[in-house]
Amino acid sequence: MNVLEPLVLAIVNTLFDVIPIAAILLFFQLFVLRRPLAHVKRTLLGIGYVVVGLALFLAGLEKALFPLGRLMAEALTHPALLGSAGSSWRDYGWVYAFAAAIGFATTVAEPALIAVSIKASEVSGGTITVWGLRIAVAIGVALGVALGTFRIVTGTPLHWYIIAGYVLVVIQTVFAPRLIIPLAYDSGGVTTSTVTVPLVAALGLGLASAVPGRSLLLDGFGLIAFASLFPIMSVMGYAQLGEWRARRAARLRQARALQDQPF
Repeated sequence: MNVLEPLVLAIVNTLFDVIPIAAILLFFQLFVLRRPLAHVKRTLLGIGYVVVGLALFLAGLEKALFPLGRLMAEALTHPALLGSAGSSWRDYGWVYAFAAAIGFATTVAEPALIAVSIKASEVSGGTITVWGLRIAVAIGVALGVALGTFRIVTGTPLHWYIIAGYVLVVIQTVFAPRLIIPLAYDSGGVTTSTVTVPLVAALGLGLASAVPGRSLLLDGFGLIAFASLFPIMSVMGYAQLGEWRARRAARLRQARALQDQPF
C-alpha cells in the first residue's frame, strides 16, 4: 500500500480538481444551451481518462522529474566537473548547455505547442509550417532557459532581464509582420505547459540549491518567465526572417526577369 498510496492520493486530489470543470461544462450544456449530452458513456470515460492521466502525471513529477532535475543540477555543478569549483560564471558552461538542450527538447514535445502549430498552419494555408513554428519556439525557450540559469549562477536580479526583454519585445512588435504578432504572443504561453514547466522548474530549484549562496525562493524560481518571454521574440524573428527571404526572392526574380528581357 505504501507504493500505491501516493498514486491513490493523486487520483483523489485530481478528481476534486476536475469536478468543478466538469460541473461548469455540464451546467452550460444542460441549462444554458439546453441540450442533452450526446454521448454520456463516452464523456464519462473521457473524464475518467483525464483524472487517471493527470494523477499519473503528477505522481510522476513527484517521483521522477523533480528529483531528476535536482540530481542533474547537482551533478553539473559538482566541483569535479566545474574544474575550478565554480568560482566564476564561466565555469558553468555545461549547465548553460544542458539548460538550452532541455528547454529545446521539452518545447518540441509540448502538446499545447503542437496543437497551436497545427492550427496556425491550417489557418495560414501552410505559410506557417508546423515544424517551422515549433523549432522557432523551441529555440526561444532554449535561449531563455540558458539565460535564466546564467541569472541564477550570477545571482543578478530577475527584473533586470524581464524589463529588458519586454522592451525588446515592444520594439520588435513595431517592425514584425502584423499577422504573426498575436501568434507570437500566444506562443509564449503555450510553451509553459505540461512538459516544459516541471522540468524547467526542477532545474531552477536544483540549480539554486547547488550553487553556493543562492536562495531557493529568490533564485530557484523565474526560469518559467524566461521560457515565456523569449519565444515571443523568436517567433517574431522567424516571421521577420521569412518576410526578408520572401522580399529577397522577389527581388531576385525581378532581376532575372529584367535580364531575360530583349533589348
